[in-house]
Amino acid sequence: MSNAADPNARHIRSVLVVDDDVELAMMYKELLGSQGYIVNTAPNGVEALKLIMRHEVDAIICDMMMPHMPGDMFYTAVERVKPHLCARFIFVTSYEGNPKIEAFFKKVNGIVLYKPTTLGKLMGTLNLLNQRLANAGKKASGAA
Repeated sequence: MSNAADPNARHIRSVLVVDDDVELAMMYKELLGSQGYIVNTAPNGVEALKLIMRHEVDAIICDMMMPHMPGDMFYTAVERVKPHLCARFIFVTSYEGNPKIEAFFKKVNGIVLYKPTTLGKLMGTLNLLNQRLANAGKKASGAA
């Protein structure tokens, strides 16, 4: 029996956390690791791009405000090199209501996690992404 038929099946196993706040990235890594996820971290978009070119990931948790390559620029770069990953982003920001950032989220139909966050919010957001991926999988298999 296929996992695609189970709406609660976990489509996300490996997660890339992209955040210049190393302490926060390590906290995410610990929390997600304790829930059974395989987690890699990158301190900025440049390093994250190098990582996704070498390894496949199921989800990307990406801070919006980072030096060298902010979250929106990282997303645009991923769109060019691995477009299938664009549906797998969760954007993290403490700038709720910022018009430029909100416009970007709307444009890419992004899932957003606002800081400060909790383990419950983090897991709920990952579950939302998992549901999106499951629904997209159903649509794709229904169209075949």
